[in-house]
Amino acid sequence: MSLAWINIAYLVAALLFIWGLKELAHPRTARRGNGIAAVGMLIAIVFTLLDRQILSYGAIFVALVLGSAIGAVLAYRIRMTAMPQMVALLNGFGGGASVLVAGAALIEAVGIVERPVTLQLTIATAASGLIGAVTFWGSLVAFAKLQEIMPGQPILLPGRHGINALLALATIVLGIGVIMQPEQLWLYWLVVLVASILGVLTVIPIGGADMPVVISLLNSYSGLAGCATGFVLNNNMLIIAGSLVGASGIILTQIMCKAMNRSLPNVLFGGVGVVAAAGTGQDDIYAGRIKAATAEEIAMLLDGARRVIIVPGYGMAVSQAQHAVRDLMRLLESRGTEVAFAIHPVAGRMPGHMNVLLAEADIPYEKMLTMEEANPLFEQTDVAIVIGANDVVNPLARDAASGPIAGMPILDVDKARTVVVVKRSLSPGFAGIPNPLFAADNTLMYFADGKKAIVDLINALKDF
Repeated sequence: MSLAWINIAYLVAALLFIWGLKELAHPRTARRGNGIAAVGMLIAIVFTLLDRQILSYGAIFVALVLGSAIGAVLAYRIRMTAMPQMVALLNGFGGGASVLVAGAALIEAVGIVERPVTLQLTIATAASGLIGAVTFWGSLVAFAKLQEIMPGQPILLPGRHGINALLALATIVLGIGVIMQPEQLWLYWLVVLVASILGVLTVIPIGGADMPVVISLLNSYSGLAGCATGFVLNNNMLIIAGSLVGASGIILTQIMCKAMNRSLPNVLFGGVGVVAAAGTGQDDIYAGRIKAATAEEIAMLLDGARRVIIVPGYGMAVSQAQHAVRDLMRLLESRGTEVAFAIHPVAGRMPGHMNVLLAEADIPYEKMLTMEEANPLFEQTDVAIVIGANDVVNPLARDAASGPIAGMPILDVDKARTVVVVKRSLSPGFAGIPNPLFAADNTLMYFADGKKAIVDLINALKDF
């Protein structure tokens, strides 16, 4: 196949990627955008395999069948609540693949075939090894934290910033060694080893509250590693695709940082982990101030409400309550109540987690309000129902001068006339700090499993 046809196919694929990204910018068009980008990737893969003649068609077919089967099983078995873990793993696989492909290309160039060992090849190989290893091991740590294989709280080593700086400097020096002496293959694998340690140490200080930012950042790293590998292989498509993933990931990370009042450099260098300071305890905030309510009492409130805003969080995902929440929405609307959903940018464990869950339950996109859209409405809201959210509605983010969430923009649910918090207990969220909202004068605590609570509430409301 001529190079012209290959480049035309790559150009079409790149345009489809960009079109798909544009469609992904809005919930209503996101599914179509995903399909468009997938078609672009299929075109890129098919023409790459036809051009390169890397493997026999039989081997390609077997690989496609195996990969598709594994993907289908994972997609079928992984619950929506575990999607962040799966995304973390997929990011890691991208980084790991870049490390292996770049390493194989270097071995091939210096030891197997007489391929010119250019400066581009050696620089890109060193970059692939560094970024790919950080991505792979950082993603595995993120997976372990989300899967609760290891503690979700920040693990802060003494002098961690100095250690990380030394490791980063060591990888750069070793990378220069790869560039200067590419025939010394052990230098490349030493880059990978040191970068692997760096990947672990940059993620373990990050707690669960910051995990959405970390996942977004690792996604960007995965794209950058793929882009570097594209330079290793002289593959324009991989360079373009990796650049798009890297750029979109860093833009999303910047948006997430803004939503959490973090600085991007702080996240890039693994310093976002903050231990909950020993200060005012739960007993000081909650003692004698918690007002528990029953489904019947809350139904009485909802019966006369004109506007209700529902705030979903990770607890809703765990209890799989999104369909029950949809039924509650429909029941309230049939009674003339205006219902909307307020979604914090970092609600759940990954960007867009809550939007996907609500869309799965056929809740209209126009009812999903951003934080900026929802906050002005809370003062005119009769009842705000918080289900499974915690840190994103914690007034300490506004009032405290320091702490894990200090300065983070939140949903102002405390300004609603009445706040109903659906929660199993008074346990803290990912940030590990108490929430004064639970003890506020206008708050009622509805202690129960999220799904059962909403189902009971629907039944109670039907009796009015």
